Amino acid sequence: MTIGIWILGDQLWSGQTALKSHQGDRSQVPVLLIESAEFARQRPYHRQKLVLVWSAMRHFAEDLRAEGWSVTYEIAADFLTPLHHWLKTQGVSHLQVMAPGDRPFEAWLKSLTLPCELTLLPNNHFLWSREDFSAWAGDRKRLLLEDFYRAGRKRWQILMVDDQPVGGRWNFDQDNRKPAKKNLSPPKPLSFPPDDITQQVIERIEQLNLPGYGQLSGFQWGVSRQDALQGLKYFVDVGLSQFGTYQDAMVMGQKTLWHSLISPYLNLGLLTPLEVIEAATNAFATQDISLNNVEGFIRQVLGWREYMQGIYQWVDEDYGQGNWFNHDFPLPEFYWQSSHTKMNCLATVLNQVEETGYAHHIQRLMVLSNFALIVGVNPQKLQDWFHAAFIDAYDWVMQTNVLGMGQFADGGILASKPYASSANYINKMSDYCQQCSYNHKARTGKDACPFNYFYWDFLARHQEKLQHTGRMGLILANLKRIEPTEMSAMQTLAENWRQAHLNS
Repeated sequence: MTIGIWILGDQLWSGQTALKSHQGDRSQVPVLLIESAEFARQRPYHRQKLVLVWSAMRHFAEDLRAEGWSVTYEIAADFLTPLHHWLKTQGVSHLQVMAPGDRPFEAWLKSLTLPCELTLLPNNHFLWSREDFSAWAGDRKRLLLEDFYRAGRKRWQILMVDDQPVGGRWNFDQDNRKPAKKNLSPPKPLSFPPDDITQQVIERIEQLNLPGYGQLSGFQWGVSRQDALQGLKYFVDVGLSQFGTYQDAMVMGQKTLWHSLISPYLNLGLLTPLEVIEAATNAFATQDISLNNVEGFIRQVLGWREYMQGIYQWVDEDYGQGNWFNHDFPLPEFYWQSSHTKMNCLATVLNQVEETGYAHHIQRLMVLSNFALIVGVNPQKLQDWFHAAFIDAYDWVMQTNVLGMGQFADGGILASKPYASSANYINKMSDYCQQCSYNHKARTGKDACPFNYFYWDFLARHQEKLQHTGRMGLILANLKRIEPTEMSAMQTLAENWRQAHLNS
């Protein structure tokens, strides 16, 4: 029996289960990576994401060869043609693939008719396996992130003294998430100018003329394990000390603030979650970094990232079709072309995404997703755009984050209430409103901010549903205090906006 390994494009780690099981006979086990143009045509992707993934795959293939693996790298039109050819020429009778993180691709793999046995090995790119998460979920009535996060802290003994959290508290949010201040001086983001391999990938993408989104020029992301480790070290050295404090802030001209920029590397397998967590805890032990910043960062990796993957694998197959509010408005065209909106917050964030494929979590949740929610955009259309727009996007990331967290499309499986807000939140956490043609304080009138009248219109439209949702009582009480004439004026503004943007 000849065993062969097919490595998928987001499994670029030498410790992944398929490779790990053959470390002792690596020269005898053929390895395949396929760069498929057909797959890239199935849906639009940010052009820089295609560069990142394909360049990272090519660099990883070179790393494996240097480690003694027998690697075939195919730059092909599709997956199946080179796969069948490789299976035949290598005499593979048993193909091993680490299970994909995304359900659709796993289903596609299982549907294949191959001239050999196919085994999907457990995915070890997450700390919690699918079985571990299911055991934790058990018969719980609510799958609360806080409960899951604390279980993870205890299980891996992260920032723990015996069974108690370091500092006596699990959560330091009250010390974190400060509003943006004037004259902040965050570190410049670390950049990686394209090397020869990356430049060849850029040229291929230009030649293929793939349907895509965003700018191809200006690519500065790391593409190798070495780059990813350098990016992690840079964040720990210069970003971690203020990460928690300003993790929710949004500032004109500052695209990254103190954020880590490592999510693309984690999602590709170039970094592992445990080594990221250990880097942060080691910095806390050896450097003058306050606990709130370290805990805030670890919560994102050990808590939120693991939680999202766990929920994704745990929920029913039809989770992705959820639409609790029955929203059906089409995605506004300016999501695809930022220059087509006069709202400064949206234009700023969308332009940044076009240029880099990146925006931090509050820009995604409280600007991009929030606006789509209160307008009433179809959640699946928004999810498709998020998948196309972001450099770290995968099905497991976007389904839970966009549908569950951002759009409350699952009716509360993931979030305890909808993340909807008026312009007040954006003005508090950013300086976007100071440079906008709309008045962030106005709810009616020609210069009223759309975030304001859509927010109250959203609450009014869904008041009956929302009154049965936890944590909405005070908000709905405020809705009742609005004079009928003002409410009617806001609803008219909302409807006029929708009509104006319906076919734009």
